[in-house]
Amino acid sequence: MSLPVFGADIIRNAATPRLILDTVRDALIAHAEGRTSVPLPLAMEFPDADGDCHVKAGQIAGAPDFSIKIATSFYRNPALGLPSNHGLICVVSAKTGQIRAVLDDRGLLTAVRTAACGALVTHAMARPGAGTLGVFGTGEQARLQALWLSRLRPLSRVLVHGRTSETSRAACDWLIAHHHLPARPATARETAEADIVVTTTPATRPILDAAHVREGAHVTGIGTDMPHKNELPAALFGRAGLIATDDHEQCVDHGDFGHAVRSGTTTVDSDVPAGLLLKTPAARPDDAITVADLTGVGAVDAALASAVLGLLWEGEAAAGTTG
Repeated sequence: MSLPVFGADIIRNAATPRLILDTVRDALIAHAEGRTSVPLPLAMEFPDADGDCHVKAGQIAGAPDFSIKIATSFYRNPALGLPSNHGLICVVSAKTGQIRAVLDDRGLLTAVRTAACGALVTHAMARPGAGTLGVFGTGEQARLQALWLSRLRPLSRVLVHGRTSETSRAACDWLIAHHHLPARPATARETAEADIVVTTTPATRPILDAAHVREGAHVTGIGTDMPHKNELPAALFGRAGLIATDDHEQCVDHGDFGHAVRSGTTTVDSDVPAGLLLKTPAARPDDAITVADLTGVGAVDAALASAVLGLLWEGEAAAGTTG
């Protein structure tokens, strides 16, 4: 029997927003409670091509499968007419070690997993009435963060800051045309002064000034996933009343939280697991600054891949029955 390989289009049809949000939320909670197996990720850099590759693996305790994911980001690709992100996921039996299927999703599940993680944690940590979103970055993940957060709370305004006015405008046009979000380009300071701030860039030095973040605001860092990357300034963590990480060890090793710890701005034990805040939201004073550092957890990839694969198998079984 040949190895089943499922392509991006059929995966996209199976991976509904409700399935993604529910699966990601449950997986983040399981990880926070220690019910996962997640080795440190493997990372490779390709400076000549302005690209990087990540290999992540994980399993939810007791699940019949585990997953190994390859995800690439090559940031010059759009100029070549190619998407920046690509990848695939191997779903492997945790009982026999046999590969059950390959999800040739071209990075789709990584993109929506990241968007859902960001939206869920941001929604849980931001003030209930916060409605102005500032997004640093203009690529796929910047747009998805705004879109997925809008599925959880109303957004009165979306401010977008990119490296050029053209890319900022293009991101805003997409959010307006496809999802009717009230988006417009903004300066770095104006974006940092929003009620909610999300950073989604491959920056190697901080892209916002900690002094520009208002009291009562929430900030989520998405893009720092390797030791040389850095989006959020260490001083921001020093101002924070609550810091959350999706994986403590990863965030200390190669997240913005780790940069803040090494600078002495905060302590290594000052964070809480983001998944616990999804289960039991923390009380937060209206004037407190909260920060989330998300580096991506392999067990979340595994949970989502297994959930999608289960639907794909059901669909094939139903097709075989009716056919």
